[in-house]
Amino acid sequence: MIDKKLLSILVCPVSKAPLEYNKEKDELVCKASGLAYPVRDGIPVMLESEARQLSEEEKLAK
Repeated sequence: MIDKKLLSILVCPVSKAPLEYNKEKDELVCKASGLAYPVRDGIPVMLESEARQLSEEEKLAK
């Protein structure tokens, strides 16, 4: 789980857009850049090289 205060200040390093926490996949998602950043042991890994591309369905969801 990501601390709400931390989530409120984190932004995507690529697009500078806000992030959403996906509890199921334990990752931070940026719809603007289409990237999802992993959270490992409660620590967000905010590196573009570690992020995965969102699928088209994920980009359109919500």
